[in-house]
Amino acid sequence: MPVSVTKDVEKLKDTSVASPQETAATHSGASTPQGVVDVSSVRKFLMARGNSAVADRGFRWLMIACAMSIFAIVALIASELIARSQLSIAKFGIGFFFKQAWNPVTGDYGALTFIYGTLASSIVALIIAVPLSIGVSVFITEMSPKFLRGPLSFLTELLAAIPSVVYGLWAVFVLVPILRDDVNPVLMKTLGWTGFFAPPNFGQGVMTAGVILAIMILPIISSLTREVMTAVPGSQREAVLALGATRWEMIRMGVLRNARIGIVGSIILGLGRALGETMAVTMVIGNRPEIVKSLLAPGYSMASVIANEFTEASDSLYLSALVEIGLALFLVTIIVNGLARLLVWAVTRGASARVA
Repeated sequence: MPVSVTKDVEKLKDTSVASPQETAATHSGASTPQGVVDVSSVRKFLMARGNSAVADRGFRWLMIACAMSIFAIVALIASELIARSQLSIAKFGIGFFFKQAWNPVTGDYGALTFIYGTLASSIVALIIAVPLSIGVSVFITEMSPKFLRGPLSFLTELLAAIPSVVYGLWAVFVLVPILRDDVNPVLMKTLGWTGFFAPPNFGQGVMTAGVILAIMILPIISSLTREVMTAVPGSQREAVLALGATRWEMIRMGVLRNARIGIVGSIILGLGRALGETMAVTMVIGNRPEIVKSLLAPGYSMASVIANEFTEASDSLYLSALVEIGLALFLVTIIVNGLARLLVWAVTRGASARVA
């Protein structure tokens, strides 16, 4: 034991104050065992060496500052977007979000086309990615052999580390030809009557953007869903199997039902990634500012138009309109996440009511 620590212990033993129990024991004739220091004496000794009130108060205010910084960051982003888009807001008003026009020559701008392209590609991505992600998570968690579970989990998480521009290049050289030559003709032949898969078939369009977004958000949804499913107690599985359920019924009722709130949360994060994705979508969506029912036709997203035309903004109104599109993307993200939070709250409330 170091010399300084030994001296502190000896000082503590010398300056220790008897506790009420020791006092009573002394009065009754009993003695305190040698070398035993009561808790009150330890606390008094530590308090005598230094007061921790300043450190506690400082730590408390530091944590409050960290929490408040989130509100400050959001407020700064919103205030800057609003300030920079004042020119466009003053000229077009709320109608900016409901106009399809986008003509820098005449100075007529509207964000509806880009909002449609962003939401359409994100919805397509969710339709493809959610079932696939849940299927991958179920297989890895419940059905995969042990020797295969590690490599599959590693490869799934590796997809999230691939840069966006690499996904875009792969989509241009691989995905676009596959969709244009093999997949889209089948969709036009079988589902063309719906109007969602009507010509033209250029290979680049909202459908292609949705597919590449689905691949990009798959590791996010799958990894979080797998973690949530792993957190479900094994007793839930055993109880369902003990009642005579099949393996599929056990997964459906014992695992997925208990993990549904976490799965919704993972879908929210995946949707947030899809809404804000820029490079990969820009390379395959076609970048045409028009609203067409067919998903095979070219489109435009809010993030893409900002990335493509921000450096080309030749006047203040043009730049202000692009910043207001960024404000629209900000608002759409808040609204979508708010609706998702309401969904989670509704599911949680329903579960609580059933438990009660």
